[in-house]
Amino acid sequence: MALRLLLVPEDRYEPLANALATSTSAVHRSVARLRQAGLCELGSRTVNQGACREFLVHGVRFAFPAVRGAERLGMPTAGAHPELAPLFSNGSAMTPLVWPMEGGSVRGEALVPLFNGVPKVAIREPRLHHLLACVDVLRVGTGSQRDVAANVLHQRVFSV
Repeated sequence: MALRLLLVPEDRYEPLANALATSTSAVHRSVARLRQAGLCELGSRTVNQGACREFLVHGVRFAFPAVRGAERLGMPTAGAHPELAPLFSNGSAMTPLVWPMEGGSVRGEALVPLFNGVPKVAIREPRLHHLLACVDVLRVGTGSQRDVAANVLHQRVFSV
C-alpha cells in the first residue's frame, strides 16, 4: 500500500483498491495501519517518506519474513527482476526467485509474495513490480545486496 501511495500520492480508496487487486475496505484498513505505524500522515494518505524508508530498509525483513518454496515457474522478483539482475552480476548474484503464477515466464525458487495479488498487480504496473522486487531483495538479500536495493529505492522513490 505504501509503495503504491509513494507512486501515486493521495490516491483515492477505490482506485487504490483496483490498482492493488483488493477491496476498498481492505485499503481502508491498510491505510489505517499505515497511519497507526506512523508510515502515513494522520488524516491523509500521504506517506511519511523518512519513516517508510527506515521501515523498508531496516524492518521489512522482520515484519514480513521471506517464505520460500520449491522451484516453479513464475514472475521474477528480487535479483531475478530484469532491472535488478544486472546490479547483482558482479560476484553478488542472487538465486533466481519468482512469485509463483500460472503462465510464468521464469523458473526459480518460489517466494511467497507480500500479498496474494502481487503477480496480478505487477503485470499491470511495471513501476510497482520493480519496487516490490526491491523490497524482496531487502527481505532475502545479504547485507550488500540489501544496500543495493536500498539505493535503488532511494533513487526511484525517496529522492523525488
